[in-house]
Amino acid sequence: MSEKYKIREREWPYFVTFSVERWIDVYTRDLYRNIFVDSLNHCIEQKGLIVHSWVLMTNHAHLLVNTKGENLEFIIRDFKKFTSKKTFAAISDNIQESRDWMTYFFERSGKRNVMNKDFQFWQNGYHPIHCWKRELILQKINYIHQNPVRAGFVEYDHEWKYGSARHYACRLGMVKIEMLDLL
Repeated sequence: MSEKYKIREREWPYFVTFSVERWIDVYTRDLYRNIFVDSLNHCIEQKGLIVHSWVLMTNHAHLLVNTKGENLEFIIRDFKKFTSKKTFAAISDNIQESRDWMTYFFERSGKRNVMNKDFQFWQNGYHPIHCWKRELILQKINYIHQNPVRAGFVEYDHEWKYGSARHYACRLGMVKIEMLDLL
């Protein structure tokens, strides 16, 4: 892994991105989206993850995160491992899933992996960017919230259910957000 993209400072949040292997549009069904949301909430409640902003798109997610002193790399590793296993199993077990071809590609990607896994759901890495100043944090929050707008899914960012823009707009959301005091 490049030295450029490692978590070093713990004082300020990190912008991270998780991308589904081959950019497959897995997260188009609430069943799979809720696995991601439930896992994120578990990490907040049980592992000390702090989420300042997040969005789940059809094939990737962006988060602005920090921890309460715990090792962020370990939390992210566990989160990705759990969500990949749980989502892969949900796809495999879903008799109504018309896109069962997805598991084939995840399994194929796992075999090509150096570690020769059974399957690979998330792409390797998460590209952490240290947000060490107010302007950078605001830029990343805006980028995260505007993702569904740029994709054409919604007209206004707060209309997207699977993200924190709704929480910032009216304090309602699916994930417990810790808003930053940036004024």
